[in-house]
Amino acid sequence: QVHLVESGGGLVQAGGSLRLSCAASGSIFSINAMGWYRQAPGKQRELVATITKGGSTNYGDSVKGRFTISSDNAKNTVYLQMNSLKPEDTAVYYCRGASVVGYDYWGQGTQVTVSS
Repeated sequence: QVHLVESGGGLVQAGGSLRLSCAASGSIFSINAMGWYRQAPGKQRELVATITKGGSTNYGDSVKGRFTISSDNAKNTVYLQMNSLKPEDTAVYYCRGASVVGYDYWGQGTQVTVSS
């Protein structure tokens, strides 16, 4: 079992920055990739960014060049640095851990609100 806890969400003005954190605990040895996803009201959950154990990253088109995903393996934590935030970035942001056996773990989510 893997437990994921997100933090760092909040209210920010357009053009501002936030950094989200996702702390993992439990059977983290089974995780081979971590990611951030978001879901706005009335919309489907969408990919924001992912990072593998080897450090390879992937980003959704809408955040490329503005968001950066990183990890601190010593702290079992994944970060999402969000810059140049836009009102359309407003959503609940979820952390996801993908295990080697194909099972997904999700955090409880953290709200990000960007005001115009």
